Amino acid sequence: MSRPAARPAVDLSVKLGTLRLINPVMPASGTFAEGLDKVMDFGRLGAVVLKTVTREVRNGNPLPRVIERPQGLINAIGIPSKGIPHFLSNILPYYRGYSTPLVASISAPTVDGFAALAAELSVAGVSAIEANISCPNIEEDGKAFAMSAEATARVTRFLRSATDLPLWLKLTPNTGAIAEIAAAAEAAGADALVVANTILSMAIDVNTFKPCLGNIMGGLSGPAIKPIILRQVFQCAKVVNIPIIACGGISSAEDAVEYILAGASAVQVGTATFLQPAAITTIIDGLEAFCMRREISRVTDLIGGVITEEADEADVAWLGPES
Repeated sequence: MSRPAARPAVDLSVKLGTLRLINPVMPASGTFAEGLDKVMDFGRLGAVVLKTVTREVRNGNPLPRVIERPQGLINAIGIPSKGIPHFLSNILPYYRGYSTPLVASISAPTVDGFAALAAELSVAGVSAIEANISCPNIEEDGKAFAMSAEATARVTRFLRSATDLPLWLKLTPNTGAIAEIAAAAEAAGADALVVANTILSMAIDVNTFKPCLGNIMGGLSGPAIKPIILRQVFQCAKVVNIPIIACGGISSAEDAVEYILAGASAVQVGTATFLQPAAITTIIDGLEAFCMRREISRVTDLIGGVITEEADEADVAWLGPES
């Protein structure tokens, strides 16, 4: 008796501009550290996005910095950083031991500061620069460059002039004009967009009547924000031609598939890693299993595949069987 033919392997590789990844799953900045090599093979990741680095040494925000809420976390970490010399002498050499593309995340209070950091970190071993222009904790009253199309375009131009590496702009969800801001970043030279960061929020202790966070306000992450960020990815994908990297509440392969169908080319996993350290590789395995189950040979076939109007049978034939 002949054996059934083996299912073809799924091609999980994606291209983000000139950068090719073996799969579209990577950690979100600030949620990944060297110690995770004890629970996963870093070589399996699409890319490694490191914790945001600043020029100055920063201690971060006052305690407490994290509060758990249903379906999410509110954090006001404040981007603690040991500065550029420590990054170049300690962090970068460690990750150079892996073939996985390394993405340096940077933050600065001025456009000149962003440009200087991008130039200084455009060194061997760094595959791309992610400019964190979105963090709600580093600007007065939660404001950031990415809350304005004009400010986004300006900082992107300065960054683009400072580095030849692929440039990713991390946007904020705390705006009513994210599509306009995404278009401004593309026009100014961004190679990809990260959509998005945490949602500005707060919590109050009803026993003490005081804010739960030392910084009063913080950023909400986790499953609670996924429907909002999913909508924003969908809106941005309609107005830009550069790749979108989705970030917000991804804890399963199905979450990743939703984002890819909405128009994302890749995804970043954050809060889920705190709950399950090997979440990233579990999602990679699940994404491959999903594609095999639906007989989808390339994960890129899913990008932007959401059906938003009535379609005939020919339009949906590529989806394959549901089980």
